[in-house]
Amino acid sequence: MLSGERKEGGSPRFGKLHLPVGLWINSPRKQLAKLGRRWPSAASVKSSSSDTGSRSSEPLPPPPPHVELRRVGAVKAAGGASGSRAKRISQLFRGSGTGATGSGGAGGPGTPGGAQRWASEKKLPELSAGVAPEPPLATRATAPPGVLKIFGAGLASGANYKSVLATARSTARELVAEALERYGLAGSPAGSPGESSCVDAFALCDALGRPAAGGMGSGDWRAEHLRVLGDSERPLLVQELWRARPGWARRFELRGREEARRLEQEAFGAADSDGTGAPSWRPQKNRSRAASGGAALASPGPGSGSGPPAGTGGKERSENLSLRRSVSELSLQGRRRRQQERRQQALSMAPGAADAQIGPADPGDFDQLTQCLIQAPSNRPYFLLLQGYQDAQDFVVYVMTREQHVFGRGGNSSARGGSPAPYVDTFLNAPDILPRHCTVRAGPEPPAMVRPSRGAPVTHNGCLLLREAELHPGDLLGLGEHFLFMYKDPRTGGSGPARPSWLPARPGAAPPGPGWAFSCRLCGRGLQERGEALAAYLDGREPVLRFRPREEEALLGEIVRAAAAGAGDLPPLGPATLLALCVQHSARELELGHLPRLLGRLARLIKEAVWEKIKEIGDRQPENHPEGVPEVPLTPEAVSVELRPLMLWMANTTELLSFVQEKVLEMEKEADQEDPQLCNDLELCDEAMALLDEVIMCTFQQSVYYLTKTLYSTLPALLDSNPFTAGAELPGPGADLGAMPPGLRPTLGVFQAALELTSQCELHPDLVSQTFGYLFFFSNASLLNSLMERGQGRPFYQWSRAVQIRTNLDLVLDWLQGAGLGDIATEFFRKLSIAVNLLCVPRTSLLKASWSSLRTDHPTLTPAQLHHLLSHYQLGPGRGPPPAWDPPPAERDAVDTGDIFESFSSHPPLILPLGSSRLRLTGPVTDDALHRELRRLRRLLWDLEQQELPANHRHGPPVAPPP
Repeated sequence: MLSGERKEGGSPRFGKLHLPVGLWINSPRKQLAKLGRRWPSAASVKSSSSDTGSRSSEPLPPPPPHVELRRVGAVKAAGGASGSRAKRISQLFRGSGTGATGSGGAGGPGTPGGAQRWASEKKLPELSAGVAPEPPLATRATAPPGVLKIFGAGLASGANYKSVLATARSTARELVAEALERYGLAGSPAGSPGESSCVDAFALCDALGRPAAGGMGSGDWRAEHLRVLGDSERPLLVQELWRARPGWARRFELRGREEARRLEQEAFGAADSDGTGAPSWRPQKNRSRAASGGAALASPGPGSGSGPPAGTGGKERSENLSLRRSVSELSLQGRRRRQQERRQQALSMAPGAADAQIGPADPGDFDQLTQCLIQAPSNRPYFLLLQGYQDAQDFVVYVMTREQHVFGRGGNSSARGGSPAPYVDTFLNAPDILPRHCTVRAGPEPPAMVRPSRGAPVTHNGCLLLREAELHPGDLLGLGEHFLFMYKDPRTGGSGPARPSWLPARPGAAPPGPGWAFSCRLCGRGLQERGEALAAYLDGREPVLRFRPREEEALLGEIVRAAAAGAGDLPPLGPATLLALCVQHSARELELGHLPRLLGRLARLIKEAVWEKIKEIGDRQPENHPEGVPEVPLTPEAVSVELRPLMLWMANTTELLSFVQEKVLEMEKEADQEDPQLCNDLELCDEAMALLDEVIMCTFQQSVYYLTKTLYSTLPALLDSNPFTAGAELPGPGADLGAMPPGLRPTLGVFQAALELTSQCELHPDLVSQTFGYLFFFSNASLLNSLMERGQGRPFYQWSRAVQIRTNLDLVLDWLQGAGLGDIATEFFRKLSIAVNLLCVPRTSLLKASWSSLRTDHPTLTPAQLHHLLSHYQLGPGRGPPPAWDPPPAERDAVDTGDIFESFSSHPPLILPLGSSRLRLTGPVTDDALHRELRRLRRLLWDLEQQELPANHRHGPPVAPPP
């Protein structure tokens, strides 16, 4: 704030100059916010039923796609689907106490008039006459007919379903004939040979699947398990006795017989290859028929075309019962057969297996042998275990099934309020493995990236891994103290490095600090070679500054101290460059949580150094002088010397803040978003950047304070001096300061000193513009207030004096135009220029003007200011202002209550520059002074490392051999 009050250290106050009460700062600091995304719930889409008696064979259009989003808790509670929806599907065709009930709407069983709807009702006597009587079932004796939906997905793409009337005695073949008739595919009258051949070409299939959110009628429903019903099986009994599990649904589909057999065999082969055996609906005709009351219990009806002939009696029944073997028994035999084949293959690969005899008493040995013969995947990256924690539980190969693979210990819930544990792909059971230990991302294109979690001990090729790094095939990845993996990626096709980087033939990653050349033992180089490498680093021009966390405080303090003392001949932005090297090293080499701590320490050191400098200037320029000692005004040369340290800190802090913002954004992108410490790190970074903002604001305040204090004593000459001196010629645009009139030189000298100071300190161009904008704002307000005040008591508002002021102002604007500040000066001096232009109007022309015309020609003047100038204008002895200058009644209140003076509080806000930093940290260091300071800091770090070693292990700084 530019309030002019002194805070804790003697900062001078300039209250008499009506300085603004504060500066507004609009910093581009990034604000953290978590954006929530609200997903709209999808509307339920009902399946369209084709209960009408359409005979067209044209396929129905597929229903619109449907997506239903559900809460995780609701899905888990229903076993993967909505509980109410699963209940409705599983009981869709259940009987209401007496038998199967239809699912259709009007016209179903139990509905008056329903028997008039389906044409298949007329054939019920025919159907019942052709089917052998079934065993007595008390619950089915009086069962009414039911409605079955037979889907025609196998007939044509987009076909939905047709409803047919069925009883507990209706066979699958009869229902196929009815469904074909409703689909319009029965080309001949009932009972004709053509109809029989058409029925033989199709089969009724019992399909199990997970229905889409739209229900059974949705076109997105796809059968996952399929079984072909025998011609004499009773679909209504199958539906009633064998119900689907929760989350699953059954429906009957009409498919071509050959296609149905093929789909059935494919499903059987997939289940058999898994080694788990076929499911309970495995295609076994004898068992299926016996279980559903088919041919094993009664003879088929006429025209069935399958099953034993009528009249065979109990012989066929006993034979069928003897063939009824359980699915588990068949699966067990297939599993034993496959196990025997694997044992033979394993023995053939073992040494000396040709003479070995396999006995039935050692199946466990062969199982273990086959498990050891592991073939790595050929299309996915994987990790090969080299060392584990528990040999009995660890696997040899860990395959990446996703693009992002997470290693961790897992667990039931996290420590924060019992929330769900983080997702983990590979569980490692070791005491030093974190719940989320390490993340590997392997996209379609190499290289893969590995990132350790916060606090997780991870090594990469033998070196401690603190940040995200590239992971190449053949690299070693160590997790904790026990697990060691080798990363392999068969997709690269041998394009990786021919020799792993962790072999002793080439150096590994260098640990931070200049002593890495002597401390590294994996690089395979001799002591002399390592000494030469260290010498090359200490004297090199590469923009790198390595340090250990324990030496960070000493290093930062040395850089800030040297910058505050002005030691050496560093370039203006040299301190910011050295500090940026420290930030860059922390962001690249040190642990994840180190950068926020470094930024906080760095910002505090800079703030303390700037505050000490402000107190020193305040002590040299006290506000209250002793009595009897006149105050000596500051000269442009003196103010330039006083403000140079503050201007340097302003320039360096601005560039450092831009660089820090870039690094914080990079840290946020690279960091794991599930890291609980990420928000805390970002808050620490925000606090550090807020301190840097405060440093920039304070240095800007103090700079403009002392510059305006110097201008305050020089500005009155612009109103009093006469540029038309005897024998003097007015200088043209671009003239030097010495050629200007004497009354203007002090004011222009302050502007020139400020311009040279900002150029020498390499202040950001945006801050240069704002600094001069504030100086011009102060000059315009001060001169206009003096003009208003001086015209009240003496004859000041007259044409001759106005011409002198106009000439002085034009000379100042021309000089500023030559200095490259013309646009800014014209903008901020506009109000003063318009007021002087009003006074420069000839008296005769001014008398002819009216209030409205003067308001239009001078829009920047307020009504009170315009009335003040006109009412005090010198028209001559005894002459007052004409009536045409009187303001109208509508503006009379604004004239009476308005303030004629300009306020200093309406200054423009301080806006920090946006964009990338101007610091260049790539390429060799070309400035010799900066290179000397960099060498000094490197040797200082080397000495700090050597002081920790015993005296007999210390080494002097090596000297590079001459080229």
